Amino acid sequence: MRIGILTGGGDVPGLNACIKAVVRRAADLGWDTIGIRRGWAGLLEYNPADDKVSAEHCLMTLDRPAVRTVDNKGGTILHTSRTHPGLIKPENLPAHLKGKLHAAAGEKTIDCTPHILKVLAHLKIDALIALGGDGTLNYGAQLHRTGFPFIAIPKTMDNDIFGTDYCIGFSTAVSRSVDYVTALRTTTGSHERIAVIELFGRQSGETALVTGYLADADRVLIAEVPFDMERVAQLIAKDRADNPAHYAMLIVSEGARMEGGDEMVHGAADAYGRKRFGGIGETVGQEIQRLTGIGYIAQSLAYLMRSGAPDSLDRMVATSYGNMAVQLLAQGKSGLMTAIRDGNYTTVPADTPAQGKKRVDVGALYDTASYRPRIATIEGMPMFLY
Repeated sequence: MRIGILTGGGDVPGLNACIKAVVRRAADLGWDTIGIRRGWAGLLEYNPADDKVSAEHCLMTLDRPAVRTVDNKGGTILHTSRTHPGLIKPENLPAHLKGKLHAAAGEKTIDCTPHILKVLAHLKIDALIALGGDGTLNYGAQLHRTGFPFIAIPKTMDNDIFGTDYCIGFSTAVSRSVDYVTALRTTTGSHERIAVIELFGRQSGETALVTGYLADADRVLIAEVPFDMERVAQLIAKDRADNPAHYAMLIVSEGARMEGGDEMVHGAADAYGRKRFGGIGETVGQEIQRLTGIGYIAQSLAYLMRSGAPDSLDRMVATSYGNMAVQLLAQGKSGLMTAIRDGNYTTVPADTPAQGKKRVDVGALYDTASYRPRIATIEGMPMFLY
């Protein structure tokens, strides 16, 4: 058997450990593994009529020597993109497909799945394993509905893929964030200010919530709960006044918004309508200073949260998901997503991420009046609280 593997969406620590596990387990079975560069873009941009150039641009040979030490590195050796072959705008078609594929009547985008299937057949790939978030995995499920064997592996530092308790990258992102929040206390305290620390988290505030819980931040603003700016300013000013060191720490999700306001976005959306979030931390800091007269430090951790090598938990889950994906294919199974549920490794249908949304359970985990994590009960909760 020859299997293809790709990584799509944002990079996270642990992807390379998962790739290594897939390649090594496949080799144990006598299978070949071919890496597809830049997510689904690698298959979209591959031109069967120009094999040599396309192979260099779109593919990577993966064997034991090639992956021997990749698990020590963060990111993904296969590179990544947010390409969705089912939703390509005509102007974004690769040159070799222009004039050959057309949008269906009344549609503004082109479904390039026929080309993807043609490339997979040309490359003699028998099954695909995709590591990604909602967009990457949803297209994989679409591909599976054509009959092509597919296994999904969930990764996102926001831990917000519906159907699994855990996604590759989450633990490292929280660990990085807790370390940086703790480190920022020294500067914040030295200047007797209020630190406003912005974390990634577009629709889900779990990363901010858990970071605030573990780093003992004074207040946490999450994407799920619009906040009253004046109340936040009053609370955080009191936190600073009550602290003998005269400083306070406020964590905010990038997708958080004021009551009656919109999310903070900048620039144009990408080719698939994905908004670029960011800036809410600076805005909150400015408003705190305007309302209280207290100086602030605004710090966006952004890509620092998902840079560098994975921690031990992400290595464990990534390696286990990779081994599990190959085991499933060896059993003749496909159309599944690896998952952790109730503390156990398991599988769910590959289209599960499209069937719901995973968000912070506000009633169980968050005090909307005080803007703080509030864990109503621990017993019976999953390790990461939801």
